[in-house]
Amino acid sequence: MRLVIITGMSGAGKTQALKMLEDMGFYCVDNLPIPLIEKFAELTLNNPDGIPNAALGIDIRSGEDLSVLNRIFDEWSRNRVPFEILFLDAGDETLIKRYKETRRAHPLAAGGRIDSGIIKERGKLAFLKEEADYIIDTSKLLTKELRQELEKIFVNHESYRNLYITLLSFGFKYGIPSDADLVFDVRFLPNPYYVEDLRHKTGEEKIVRDYVMQHGTADLFLDKLYDMLDFLIPNYVQEGKNQLVIAIGCTGGKHRSVTIAKAVYDRLKPSEEFGLKIEHRDIDKDSIRKRMG
Repeated sequence: MRLVIITGMSGAGKTQALKMLEDMGFYCVDNLPIPLIEKFAELTLNNPDGIPNAALGIDIRSGEDLSVLNRIFDEWSRNRVPFEILFLDAGDETLIKRYKETRRAHPLAAGGRIDSGIIKERGKLAFLKEEADYIIDTSKLLTKELRQELEKIFVNHESYRNLYITLLSFGFKYGIPSDADLVFDVRFLPNPYYVEDLRHKTGEEKIVRDYVMQHGTADLFLDKLYDMLDFLIPNYVQEGKNQLVIAIGCTGGKHRSVTIAKAVYDRLKPSEEFGLKIEHRDIDKDSIRKRMG
């Protein structure tokens, strides 16, 4: 049996995660009073013919009782109770945006600003994040991608690392992505924009990629970039970083940056040490602007 504690920041997706685990055959209980958690674990773990897997949702609504969890977890660890902690997180800007979209009040805001409530909540939940077996940052995850991560951990029993990497192509003329951790400028590469037959195509097409990769300059750049990432990524994993955005930019975000982002994605894809996705932020913006004009 698996006993999973699902916790994390309000607005990071805990309710969604519980529903997904329920679909995966888990018996799910949300916001069970903390004094009852030990009894629940005892009943489920000592009943082999009953519940196969269980998930408990715990969040800031538990208030001062949260401090009791340290004692409970310590006791479970001593008694070798098979429990795991999943912590769902998201960036402050993402959380604020989600609260505004749903028009919900943050439980710790007390009628004040949402960001002050988030700061308080991070402080109160910090010990749970430190104890977590899995940390998933949902800032950039679609609902289906969150489900895939949960299936990977709790259904397929695959190895899981907390780092999630986003490869993001963009155009400098539309601004550098505000959430980028690493930014690489590939405007030194051959530009398909100046070739009439390629101008309206994108880096997702082979003919454009071949043009960008001509003369070997791009290959040399990628070799050096791979060396850097091979060094950085394991250190980010060890440091506990859970979200890494690698932004690759050209002028319009349509040709060169898309080509290089795809090449990096293909190189990193076989790794099992981290989650990985690719986004092309500005790939269609030129055509949209022309239609609007």
